Amino acid sequence: MGTFEKLGAFYLGKRIDGDNGKLTDELVLYDSKDLNTHAVIIGMTGSGKTGLGIGMIEEAAMDNVPVIAIDPKGDLGNLMLTFPQFRGEDFEPWVDPQAAANRGETVAQFAAGQAGLWEKGIGQWGQDAKRVKTFRSKVDTAIYTPGSDAGLPVSVLRSFDAPSEALTEDRDLYRERVQVTATSILALLGIDADPVTSREHILIANLLDHHWQQGQSLDLATLIALIQNPPITKIGVMELDTFYPAKDRLSLAMQLNNLLAAPGFEAWMSGEPLSTASLLFTPEGKPRISVMSIAHLSDAERMFFVCMLLNDLIAWMRAQPGTSSLRAILYMDEIFGYMPPVANPPSKQLLLTLLKQARAFGVGLVLSTQNPVDLDYKGLSNTGTWMIGRLQTERDQARVMDGLAGAGSGGEFDRGAMSQTIAGLGKRQFLLHNVHERGPVVFGTRWVMSYLAGPMTRDQIKRLMSPRKDAMDRHAEKRAAATTLTQRDSRAVERASLAAAPSVPAGITQYWIAGGDDESVYRPAVIGAAELLFTSARYKVDTERACLAAVLPEDGPVAIDWDEALTLDAALDDLGDEPESDAAGHSEVPVALTKTRAYSGWEKGFKRWLRKAQVVTLYRSAAMKAVSEPGETEGDFRARLQVLGNEKRDLAVAKLRKRYSSKMNTLEARLLRARQAIERESQQSRKKKLDAAISFGTAILGAVLGRKRVSSTSARSIGSAVRSAGGISKEAGDVARARETEARVQAELAELERTFEDDVQALDEAYDAQSDDLTEITVKPKSTDIQIHFVALAWLPYTRDSKGRLSAAFALDED
Repeated sequence: MGTFEKLGAFYLGKRIDGDNGKLTDELVLYDSKDLNTHAVIIGMTGSGKTGLGIGMIEEAAMDNVPVIAIDPKGDLGNLMLTFPQFRGEDFEPWVDPQAAANRGETVAQFAAGQAGLWEKGIGQWGQDAKRVKTFRSKVDTAIYTPGSDAGLPVSVLRSFDAPSEALTEDRDLYRERVQVTATSILALLGIDADPVTSREHILIANLLDHHWQQGQSLDLATLIALIQNPPITKIGVMELDTFYPAKDRLSLAMQLNNLLAAPGFEAWMSGEPLSTASLLFTPEGKPRISVMSIAHLSDAERMFFVCMLLNDLIAWMRAQPGTSSLRAILYMDEIFGYMPPVANPPSKQLLLTLLKQARAFGVGLVLSTQNPVDLDYKGLSNTGTWMIGRLQTERDQARVMDGLAGAGSGGEFDRGAMSQTIAGLGKRQFLLHNVHERGPVVFGTRWVMSYLAGPMTRDQIKRLMSPRKDAMDRHAEKRAAATTLTQRDSRAVERASLAAAPSVPAGITQYWIAGGDDESVYRPAVIGAAELLFTSARYKVDTERACLAAVLPEDGPVAIDWDEALTLDAALDDLGDEPESDAAGHSEVPVALTKTRAYSGWEKGFKRWLRKAQVVTLYRSAAMKAVSEPGETEGDFRARLQVLGNEKRDLAVAKLRKRYSSKMNTLEARLLRARQAIERESQQSRKKKLDAAISFGTAILGAVLGRKRVSSTSARSIGSAVRSAGGISKEAGDVARARETEARVQAELAELERTFEDDVQALDEAYDAQSDDLTEITVKPKSTDIQIHFVALAWLPYTRDSKGRLSAAFALDED
């Protein structure tokens, strides 16, 4: 089992003998890079389709490949139910009480039985507790619930971010993004808008285009205001008010406003911003399985969310460098309604775009459905892998045959034989048709490591994600506390507040940080602004960075300590010469901050602090011979390294297969010649000799060539073949020289197997970015490359929070 997991292969199950329909011991493996040409899973309810999909996601995790899984039915949350100790109490919260009652058992008894069943099932398929633990440790798994707080909320409506410059320059993709976003917004209102004839669609598309072309993002509230008072005066050649009168625009704005004000709709505005990069990798660069649970949404809301997610995925994808290895997977558990053969919902064009373009970026799609007649098979014509289970009707079978014929084949397509095979499939049996292989294979799906408890309820999702949400809340509170004054300090500041800014000597420059309002209280601080240049010929660094830092004075004698500086997320343009509101209060200025000469000393300290604290940190991987880019976090670098590692591993595996295939062919030919000599002397043992030869061929071919069908015990198979051949040689009589040749070849084959195992182990250790021990490199600015703009007095705005405390109204630079 360990060998293939180091070869970038997904363990799908075991081959089924075509003659007797029984399960064999030969594993069915699937090269991960083959998924770049996408896959479709088709099967009726009860065929085992969801189990196969979950198994593929588990295998992706074992291969360090992140997955975004769209879950319209609620089954994919089961990926979080892994219990490597197989204890009944671990299973108990997730078993069905009704199922226990139907068997006349208590919930605890039924849970214990399920634990034993899972342990036995996993073991029968060559897996163990160690593999389950590895799966759990390989990835970060989370359930997101857009429009609900049951799982992790995700903010979709907070902003409609402007596309990247690269996507904007691709006119076809940019136009598609504008059209789909407009269509999705109107779909939330129940408006089935045609991009050509709908004036609602045309107006919103023009508003999006107007702002996105200027690099400006929008939110729903701003969009509502823009509909009433657009920044454009013409639509095409017609005056705006002629094309879409103000009264009618107000009606559309009211519809959107009612949607925004509807009870419970705030859930769409809260949570993490929708970000493909964050859904695929943690900040530390660990791959993620992000389950996007949408079972609780209406059809219109589902379509809206799926379109926004696909839009973001395409934008992220287009910013990635190309690769021939698998970088990420988009899995959709039920594609019915999203890519129909006749209708054109907004999701259809996005899915077609991904099917056509994602291959070049290493993004593989896995689309699953139980309704083959409702799929656009023309759109799936480039899908390289089809996994077909039990089908409901002959009509379904005919549609699948049409799709297979259009998808191409690695060999000659026999429609009759294929149809007959599909008709005979049983439960958890699938026909695997992969254009990268010589022909199809029928297999039984392996036992999944995740406990299949069925569709997750809201309460179950909440229970699973509560620890994660609590940790996120604690982190948010900790961040807020860093810029929130204590109640004592708040009262002290308010007591000392003045309506206008205190008077300071004319030689001291003052700035007001943006963010204040009528209720704000400004606190004095010393602020420094600088521009830094970082260069390193060795690491190819040549980058500039602006820095705006502020130090709040402590009580008592003021000593400005730049090590306590807050780095502001602001630019020089965000500094004003006066407060934003005349009604805002100001704290008193400590006497030391009114000393003009003190600022020159603080400027020297600021420069020393910049030399020490403002550095460019790089990360170097000796194994991959790669160095991070300036500004690239360790997590982003590890994510990039994993793709690089997979590319190098895939190339190394291809070389291994080629090298060992040649050696194996040579040894196999010598072995057969030796056996032919034995055969001439022992005709009665003919069948036994041929069986032994086949045993050798299966074991070596499987282990060395990495074929999708591989013996699960290749080493034991070789040993068995050796023993069988040994029996033949004893029966052959006086064939001493042939027997010596045979034994010598057997020993060479065994040595070849051991060498192969060693090489594979080396592959795993060399290309696993998650365990790579990175070296940290620091590039400091030279004194001559630091330009100080000024050190001055600054006023930082604070506003009162819900608990009566003053909290910073300015943003900090998280970097």
